[in-house]
Amino acid sequence: MSLADYLAKNYLTADPKAGKTSKKRKRKGEQQSSSGLVIADDDALGWDDKNERNDEEDGPTTVSGQTSAEFRRAKKNAWRTVGAPAPSSSEQGAADAIIASAAAENAARDAADDSAPAIFESDAGNGDGIAKMESGAHAGLQTAEQVTAAMKERQAEERARFLSDDAAHSGRGSETIYRDASGRIINVAMKRAEARKKLEAEEAAAAAALEAQKGAVQLAQRSEKRQALKDAKYIPVARTADDADLNAELKAQDRWNDPAAGFLESKRGASKSVSGKPLYTGPFVPNRYGIRPGHRWDGVDRGNGFEKEYFAARNRRKNVKDLEYAWQMDE
Repeated sequence: MSLADYLAKNYLTADPKAGKTSKKRKRKGEQQSSSGLVIADDDALGWDDKNERNDEEDGPTTVSGQTSAEFRRAKKNAWRTVGAPAPSSSEQGAADAIIASAAAENAARDAADDSAPAIFESDAGNGDGIAKMESGAHAGLQTAEQVTAAMKERQAEERARFLSDDAAHSGRGSETIYRDASGRIINVAMKRAEARKKLEAEEAAAAAALEAQKGAVQLAQRSEKRQALKDAKYIPVARTADDADLNAELKAQDRWNDPAAGFLESKRGASKSVSGKPLYTGPFVPNRYGIRPGHRWDGVDRGNGFEKEYFAARNRRKNVKDLEYAWQMDE
């Protein structure tokens, strides 16, 4: 039994009787066919109504413009083959499936991404003609020693090619180029000079702030000491009593028990301090640092009396020590 006979026997219905009409509702604009069954494509236009499609499915169908009886009586096969021909046997179908799967695998391999290892033929100079992967190992089944040897050989070739290249091509010995976030080239030498200048400015500001915390008298004394060290290069080793600089230095010193200090005009006429500010000329309570009051002092002592107690305790300790020594001498 052929495929056409099998389909006609199992899937086609007989012609309806002449005196009987179908009770199904016909689609508008379609003439009732006087022939038997009709095969109509429901999705020909794609906009058919759902109810109309149901009516069409239940209605009579026509195969190649012939009725079922005429189709059965026809000696010539009116079926047309669409697509690949049907396999004659199950073995032929299995073979076709294997061929199709092989073709699909080949297409998938051709469309594979770049993550797979690249395979290329070896150099013509070697003459071996063996396919190699990108790492230098030969393609195919091989031992671990062979893979290691091939990779070492490839690395040696790359190193030799790198060493043979000139400095302009390989970039060996060239200066590193730095760029900012926008891609502009950064001048490293200029940036280093700017950073060095900024650091020097910060160090100078810190030194100036430290000097500002010191007193004017201490700064003047340091300057005088620095100048004295410079002048010491020209001072003779032996200094006699006739040395004018030595005599001036000794005369400039103040002594509390000097009976002739009041006769010195320079001492009485001194009205400015070392820093150049005016001095207080009236009487004042002495302190342990020897600092005179400012020239605007009104003469009122606003301290807590610590300086007075300090000098009294120091004098008392000195007196007790002198008395103990005197008593020891009397014994």
